[in-house]
Amino acid sequence: MAKRTAKKTANSGVRFDDKRTRLKTGEIQRKNGTYEYRWTTRDGKRHSVYAPTLDKLREYEEQVIVDRHDGIKTDVKALSVNDVFDLWCNLKRGVKDSTMKNYIYMYEMFVRPTFGKKRLVTVKKSDVRGFYNRLADEKILKISTIDGIHNVLHQVFQVAVDDEYIRNNPTDNMLKELKQAHCMDSEKRKALTMEEEKIFLEYLMQKPKYRHWYPVFYIMANTGMRVGEITGLRWRDIDFDEGLISVNHTLVYYNHRDEHGCYYSINTPKTKAGERTIPMTDQVKNAFQMEREYQEEVGISSIDRIDGYDDFVFVNRFGMVQSQSTLNKAIKRIMRDCNGEILDNAVPGKEPTLLPDFSCHSLRHTFATRLCESGTNIKVIQDVLGHADVSTTMNIYVDVTNELKKNELKSFSAYMEGA
Repeated sequence: MAKRTAKKTANSGVRFDDKRTRLKTGEIQRKNGTYEYRWTTRDGKRHSVYAPTLDKLREYEEQVIVDRHDGIKTDVKALSVNDVFDLWCNLKRGVKDSTMKNYIYMYEMFVRPTFGKKRLVTVKKSDVRGFYNRLADEKILKISTIDGIHNVLHQVFQVAVDDEYIRNNPTDNMLKELKQAHCMDSEKRKALTMEEEKIFLEYLMQKPKYRHWYPVFYIMANTGMRVGEITGLRWRDIDFDEGLISVNHTLVYYNHRDEHGCYYSINTPKTKAGERTIPMTDQVKNAFQMEREYQEEVGISSIDRIDGYDDFVFVNRFGMVQSQSTLNKAIKRIMRDCNGEILDNAVPGKEPTLLPDFSCHSLRHTFATRLCESGTNIKVIQDVLGHADVSTTMNIYVDVTNELKKNELKSFSAYMEGA
């Protein structure tokens, strides 16, 4: 250890630095001219902070004294954000396994290699702001993705606050600031219009190349099932006599860089409301029968067994369960080819209706929209869709009714102009 250069008077034990400034108890000037403050906590552990000047050292001292008075721990200066995240993972309870896997994936992918290495006690709001800005501007992440990262980070820092490692949570209101600064809003899920839905489904039926996709996409658009619910659906979950589909589990695909690598798993529904029965229309029944006949015709049968579940309805040509990624990629190809054909046959001077960019989840939202447009009771819609909170259903209902009102007023305006 470096020799101390602080001088001590012979008779009083008082210490001075090389500028003849009196040093307080615990203060020491080191051989290289910098300063050190040492103290002992109640558990007998000794701690130190260092500073280039005495004034700076005393700023640190004041903070140490205030922290000790407020009960803030002063022995965590070496802890990184990653260390607290690992602690949070061990403490976190009450979330679905798939949700926790997603939390870990988001953190490992975007936080641990960079921001996560920062020392916990040094993180300021400006650091969080800069990190979120880099995610938006350099990584070009969607606001929904940054929202997920923020959700994890806020909980991690709250653990540090609750355990008295730090005084305040530096992520408070940071996502709101980001949205305001970048003029971001959470993306509103778009439903297909009735015309777009008709174009999509008719195209599937008319094209032999894509006809085998018709059953799964028709059923999605006419039951509102989540993609994990429909890919995990088994033939035994369908009661053709009673005309009911039993939704009692969901298929989840993990690709989260953990010790298991990539794999499928079966989860119970995310909420109690997710476990439900959905009445089938005759057309939905026909779509299931069409799927069964297609598989018999080409010699496909389900071979997967996942967590004790087997006999899956929707499988690929190898008999393995379909994935969300495969279904969404199929939609992209179908949309591309359909729009290409529409443009080739477009009437000059007339704007054609094209399929928008959409996904499997858009078909669930499309079903919800059709129910709202038809005047179906809100509680029925909530039950069929498996919404735990009626406000989720109400948000869709309000959007739909507002759009209907706009269209009605446009018709009224046109009528008045004609009159």
